[in-house]
Amino acid sequence: MHQVRIKGSEKSYPVGKIVCLGRNYLEHIRELGNQVPDRAVIFCKPASSIIPDGGTIEIPDYSNDCHHELELALLIGKSGKCISEQDALDHVVGYGVALDLTLRDVQAEQRERGLPWEIAKGFDTSCPLSDFVAADQVDNPNNIRLTLTVNGEMRQEGTTAQMMRSVEQIIAEISKFYTLEEGDIILTGTPAGVSAIESGDQLVGKIEQVGSLRSTVA
Repeated sequence: MHQVRIKGSEKSYPVGKIVCLGRNYLEHIRELGNQVPDRAVIFCKPASSIIPDGGTIEIPDYSNDCHHELELALLIGKSGKCISEQDALDHVVGYGVALDLTLRDVQAEQRERGLPWEIAKGFDTSCPLSDFVAADQVDNPNNIRLTLTVNGEMRQEGTTAQMMRSVEQIIAEISKFYTLEEGDIILTGTPAGVSAIESGDQLVGKIEQVGSLRSTVA
């Protein structure tokens, strides 16, 4: 069972479900030519998709187009259903750096056939994830800078202030559909700049006040 921890604490959390929000940054929607959604685009990754900081990404042999997507991760420390926006941050115990790796060719093929595309999102090693910082160490999760470099070249740069839905809105909306439980993780969407990665690439994601994440492609 995968566990995550809060930096500087003895507390660890068995990971439950990983709930992800798609299309939450307008420029990312535009770069992929997608429509702006009128409701949250929600999907899940299994806990088995996690690899820790410094881990190795293994691109499945059924894909030739794996993209990086840097995201702010939320760690749920208090269970709730139909959580209000006013109470949402009370359910967050920590913030982390995550990559939502996506097999773009597989995703497009599944969409064209009208089929679910979890196999493009939930494959083994598709969720590199850092340790978490305690929630009280982040002044405002809705206004922190995110950057991702590949082999030292800047690929993604943005701020959570660009999110179409705030952290509070994300938690409130997701909790309408799923009971959020201690150990669940929420990925909040990615800014523009996603692109393909390949064997040998070195990825470094950083989020202001949260930390960094390093991954290597096998």
